[in-house]
This record gives sequence, structure tokens and C-alpha cells, in this order.
Amino acid sequence: MKEYDVIIVGTGSGANLVEQALGHGLSVALIDKGPVGGTCLNLGCIPTKMLIYPADRIMEIREAEKFGIEAEIKAIDFSRIMERMRGLVAESHDRIRKSLERAQEFDFYSGEAHFSGDYTLEINGQEIKGETFFLATGARPTIPDIRGIDSIPYLTNESVLQLKERPESLIIVGGGYIAVEFAHFFAALGTKVTIIQRNDYLVPNEEPEISGLLQEVLSRRMSVHTGSEVLTVDGNGKQVAVTAKDRASGEEWTVSADRLLLAVGRTSNADLLQMARSGIETDSHGYIKVNDFLETSKSGIWAFGDAIGRQMFRHAANHEAALAFDNAVHGEKHRMDFGLVPHAVFTRPEIAAVGRTEEQAVRELGKDTVLVGRARYNDVARGQAMLETEGFVKAIVNRKTGEILGCHIVGPQASILIQEVVNAMTLEAGVWGMGGSMHIHPALPEVVTQAFGNLAPAGRTG
Repeated sequence: MKEYDVIIVGTGSGANLVEQALGHGLSVALIDKGPVGGTCLNLGCIPTKMLIYPADRIMEIREAEKFGIEAEIKAIDFSRIMERMRGLVAESHDRIRKSLERAQEFDFYSGEAHFSGDYTLEINGQEIKGETFFLATGARPTIPDIRGIDSIPYLTNESVLQLKERPESLIIVGGGYIAVEFAHFFAALGTKVTIIQRNDYLVPNEEPEISGLLQEVLSRRMSVHTGSEVLTVDGNGKQVAVTAKDRASGEEWTVSADRLLLAVGRTSNADLLQMARSGIETDSHGYIKVNDFLETSKSGIWAFGDAIGRQMFRHAANHEAALAFDNAVHGEKHRMDFGLVPHAVFTRPEIAAVGRTEEQAVRELGKDTVLVGRARYNDVARGQAMLETEGFVKAIVNRKTGEILGCHIVGPQASILIQEVVNAMTLEAGVWGMGGSMHIHPALPEVVTQAFGNLAPAGRTG
């Protein structure tokens, strides 16, 4: 049985640690069941943003009339958009695979691994043993238990990327980040989209007023049903029929479409590792349990990324990987601060956030301690020039200390605007840091500083 100082499972964020381990003179084994490069490159953020970008351009053209510009879209080449995305992903994937297969400094195992004993993994019938493990096994689409689901060829966020032809109509079950991004993409390209969401809100983890605005705007382009539970699905070979029930009234209704996309969440791949054989605990949802330092219940075994189910974003996983390595190899004791993980939802309108919501802040600190500030895009000159009347920024601050507790943005370039707040929170600059630097006028970041300048007691902003 071959033994290693470090065994890494997963070539997404896990691959980041190979060079670091080799630099410390450690023997390394890297394992992946494929596709190499992880979810982000192959099935997640990279390919989907290649689709969102042309969708945004389409919507800009369609909305140009408000600026006095008459424009016409003569044709949209769905196949070309999809092939461009698949081609670029395949190119990156092939480059990574060839690099791994040629590697001389470490051993790469292609296959699905599982624990066969204490600190021992089996891959393709071969056992290897390690001293330190880093588990970055990722997650897969959750398939809900819906009557009839096994009888139809449904799509997931993975298989939808392989479509060759644009469906004329599409039902999306789910209302989270993946659901609303694909809804925006397909609706922009001309597909008739229906969203069915069990929760009362789309993207329910966002601020309620942001979720509300998103639903209002998307409802102008598609049919959105929140608070609705899917009961059955049925197909006749040409179309899919979905029967759902309004959870408040109990009323049942049916809608049909060419295709069905399931986007109800993600399931950790941790179960594939059969971790109980090595004493590694999982939570009630199957995610790997880790402490604040990202170590599992088994000493010397660390986990991060989607497999732990905390902040399921590639930038979070990269940060977690570096922190876990420092804690494991350098003996550091750095805690992972999940409150500093920003995120963005690339739908239309775009959403970005970091830190606590107003409700979370009030619940943790008390209403008298929390200040909330708001500013609309059209409160600043650049927003007025853009005729952006709906987007806004919401800032949340500790009244006693000036600490920035959170910030939430909905509108154009939200994913860019949030970064200033992330930097201020990371540097612990507080609310004073937001106004301490000079801002270009007229530019969109002024809406962020204006939100922090409009602070008032929680519950008094509108």
C-alpha cells in the first residue's frame, strides 16, 4: 500500500494545495472522479457566466428605447452561444487533465474514491494511505422526490449546458440562485419561462425587499409562482406537464412546457466517500462537519468547499483551502469567517451581498444597536444617467461601534459595487472607512457611500 504525507480529494479548490504541499517537501496524491477542474470550471460559475453575458447584452438592446434609441435584434444564435461556452470549458478542462496526467512531482488518481479504513482510501481497487487529508469533493444537483420525476428526461444545472436547441418553453422548479440565473438567460433568448418556487420568496436568503424587487422585475418577462409546491410531473414525449399546489389556498394548477429544469438545491458528494469508515461525521443534510478551523471530527482530516455546505461559492472554497492548509501544515489556528464571504447572483437585476441581513443583525444585537441606510441608484448622478429607478443599496451598521455588519445591493454592476464594502469589512475599517476615501464623481460607487451616509435606526428606512 502506497503512503503519502498529503492526500487531496477534488481538483477544484483542492488542486490549489498541490504546489503548496510540494513546496514543503511533502509527498502528494491528488484524486478526482471527474470532470477535473471542479464544479466552477465545468458545470457552474464559468460556463453559466458565459451564457449570462450575451443575455445581458440582449436585454440592454431591448431596453434601449428608454434612452431614445431604436434598436432591433434580428437573430439570436442559440447554438453559437452554447458552443462557444462548451468550447472554452472543454479547452480549459483538457489543459488541466493533460497537466495532471503528465505530472511527475505527485501522483494523480482518476476515479471515485472511498474510505476503506482509518486514513485509507480505495480508488479503482487500489488502496492508499495518508497522514493528512484535504477533502474538497464538491456537490451535485438535488433531485426532489416528485411523483413521476423518473419518467421524464428532466434537466439539471449540469445537463442544461449540453442543450443543442433552445426550448420554446421551460418550467424551472426552484427559485434560488441557479434557478433565477437560468430563468434570466432563457427568457432573454426568447424562451417562455415558468418558475415554480416552494418558498414564498425567490432567492429567499437575500433581503426581503431585494427578493421582492427581483420577483417583480422577473414577472414582467416570465411567469413566477412562489409559495407553490410541485405535486406531480408527467410527459407525453413532446411536452412536460407539472401540477402544483398553492400552499396558502390549496388550489391546484397545471402548466406544460417543452422542457423541465430542476434547480432546487445541491447535495454534498461526501456520501460517495463512505466517511463513516474513517470516523468522519456528517450533518443531517449529508454535509461534512467541520469546526471553525475547517478540521473534521477526525484529526488530520480537513474539508472545505461545497462538501461542507456553508458558503457554496468558488471564491469561498479557495479561501477555505488556503486557510485549511495553513492550519494543517503550519500549525496555525485561523478561524474561517463566513460572515466576510460575499456573493453575487447574476440574474437581471443583478444582486450582490456580504454579511448579515437586517433581520439577522437585529436578532443578534438588538434593534437599538442596528442602523440601516439606503440609497437608490437614481439618488446619484450616474444612476440618473442610467435611468435606473429601481436598484438600491442597503447598508447595515453597528450603532455603538461603527462596524459594518452587512451590505446588500440590487441593480447594475452590483457584483462590482459590493467589493468596496468587502474590503472595508476585511480591513475592519468600519463605517468611517467608507467615507474616508475620495470617490470619483459622477460614478456609480457614490450610491454605496450614500447608503452608508443615510443611516437611521433599524426599521425606519424605506
